[in-house]
Amino acid sequence: MFEHIDENYARLRAQIAEAAVAAGRDPTSVRLMAVTKTQSVAAINHVLALGVDLIGENRVQEWLEKRDALQLDGVEVHLIGHLQSNKVRLIVPGVQCIQSVDSVRIAQEISRRAANAGIVQDVLCEVNIGQEESKFGFTLSSLEEGLADIARLPHLRVQGLMTVAPYTGNAAENRANFDALHTLYQKFRAQERDNIQMRVLSMGMSDDFREAIAAGSTLVRVGSALFGQRSVR
Repeated sequence: MFEHIDENYARLRAQIAEAAVAAGRDPTSVRLMAVTKTQSVAAINHVLALGVDLIGENRVQEWLEKRDALQLDGVEVHLIGHLQSNKVRLIVPGVQCIQSVDSVRIAQEISRRAANAGIVQDVLCEVNIGQEESKFGFTLSSLEEGLADIARLPHLRVQGLMTVAPYTGNAAENRANFDALHTLYQKFRAQERDNIQMRVLSMGMSDDFREAIAAGSTLVRVGSALFGQRSVR
């Protein structure tokens, strides 16, 4: 039933390793996230059985509907989609990382809920690298000030940055966008603030993960290249 997933997974692992080696990097420095949006519980459990140990869900409600039926021992779960403030209470605690912190306001709400739960929530700051009006996230120019504000929140730990690059179909443009974010990532990493650790640079999806790896991505988020084209819900 899932032979195509087996084949896709083997191909992805080889392609990620090839891209890393071509960039002079250790293939183990790049994590593969399986993006589970609209995927069935059976399909998700199948990729977990193959060895995937990191999954990303876009929608809070969809995650809540599926989580109890998933085989999650040893598996890390991230929220990667836009998070509305009224949904924070449903996801904190409950996932290891929220990759889509796109404003100081949502960071404040996550910190408040994390305080109530007695935890420190790992997050990534989402950057709108292409400054697209249709997407959420900090701009390149607003990120530094936003990070300074978030650094004051006691129940958050910023583990790095995330972006969804503009779809251009042009490898050179993709690479330029990823390079720009990697430069900022390195800058903030060198600052060594107490709760800004900059260990994760989440960039690259099914169509552009090779360019992202070449630019320094440490985590690629792959859905259709693993599961096949998803159905519309």
